[in-house]
Amino acid sequence: MFSQTVEYALRASVYLADQSPNAKTTDQVAKVTLVPAAYLSKVLQLLARAGIVRSQRGVKGGFQLARAPHEISILDIVNAVDPIRRIQSCPLDLPSHGDLLCALHRRLDAALLSVEDSFRSTSLAEILAEPKGSIPLCNGTREEKATKTG
Repeated sequence: MFSQTVEYALRASVYLADQSPNAKTTDQVAKVTLVPAAYLSKVLQLLARAGIVRSQRGVKGGFQLARAPHEISILDIVNAVDPIRRIQSCPLDLPSHGDLLCALHRRLDAALLSVEDSFRSTSLAEILAEPKGSIPLCNGTREEKATKTG
């Protein structure tokens, strides 16, 4: 349902949220998130243009979140790289339908709205705080390190 670009952007954002406020290089993010570095670089640039991440040059340079993890929603990230396309008019361009959606397309659009609402109300901080059997991006995260040392 979602593009590979969205998946990569979400992985990178979750990792940067976990590492916040520390900056991480593209190679560091790529290694942990299993995203090809060249592609990740383009994704991070899209996130930077949307104000989700920022880059800094220098020895301690790299990418970091531009805002606190609780201020960034999943929808912010999705919209930055590949926005959800709601159904505004008949996808079949049937003249008799125009802006009136048939029952099928109304339901599909309602499902897209539901996804948007869910993503809008979920922050990166919530993703990281949610107790589950598996930890998002466990390679190299603080939680994994704490488990190994604790």
